Amino acid sequence: MFIFDWLKDGVSWVLVQIHQFLSLFMNPDSGWTWTFAIVGLVVVIRILLIPLFVKQINSQRNLQLIQPQMKEIQKKYAGDREKQSAEMMKLYKETGTNPLASCLPILLQAPIFFALFSVLNGIAQYNPTDVTYTAPGVFAWSQYANLVPSMHDAQIFGVPLYGTFMDADGTPNPTATHILCVVLIILMTATTFLTQRQLIVKNSAPDNPMVKQQKILLYVFPIMFMISGINFPIGVLIYWFTTNLWSMGQQFYVIRNNPQPGTPAFEAKEARAAVKANRKLGIATHEVIEGVVVDETVTPRVQPKKTSRSQRKRK
Repeated sequence: MFIFDWLKDGVSWVLVQIHQFLSLFMNPDSGWTWTFAIVGLVVVIRILLIPLFVKQINSQRNLQLIQPQMKEIQKKYAGDREKQSAEMMKLYKETGTNPLASCLPILLQAPIFFALFSVLNGIAQYNPTDVTYTAPGVFAWSQYANLVPSMHDAQIFGVPLYGTFMDADGTPNPTATHILCVVLIILMTATTFLTQRQLIVKNSAPDNPMVKQQKILLYVFPIMFMISGINFPIGVLIYWFTTNLWSMGQQFYVIRNNPQPGTPAFEAKEARAAVKANRKLGIATHEVIEGVVVDETVTPRVQPKKTSRSQRKRK
């Protein structure tokens, strides 16, 4: 398909450019150089997705704000599901809310994910004696032809980046491939679970009807990744684990500094602000912030008065 081929070319081009930059101070044929190139690909993709992430946060906030209206519609049209859906869609349109916005980053990353999967699979099929071999993406361009065997032979912990759990027997060290795949699958699954759980526990109101669906996804997504992960190349597992770490950090920052109203994270932020204000006034503080009891009396800092040189001499 033309669009997918174009995306595959784009992904491999970014990968090559990052690799070329890293090669200025790292061994070009090292597996770690290619690994950091994949990490760099994650950084580039996630920076490009920041506007979408902001849109996602705003949509989630809007959903939280229109909860009373949603409940009113559900109560008013409890016996008419068709009318209820129509009124809900009308409400979403009027408030500029997209209930599917939270899934957009994952959905948009999926084609990139499979494009990288295709590139790594193409690299795995490389055979120097096969004259019919066609390298995927920009690796086929003459100026990058030497990078095909470089990436094919690149290894970390004795495991090639194209290796998968299911096809480990085709790698130089099947045991090491199995072990590294299992470790990365566990890390990928755990970070997916923790990212979703962080969102539900800290930044969702208890009465939010979307929480039930989010709790289902909390377990569905990790299970899906665990099952499908046995077919993912090492390079793809590294990509997904890295993007999960980015999501966790980005989400933690947003939840802490810009939480949705009516959520535990919002209450924690208000409590921190109150403690900070009390410290400035020297008021005793007794507050619970995110499970930690703060009980202290703070004396306000007194700025020293300025004295003239003549006054200092008298002293």
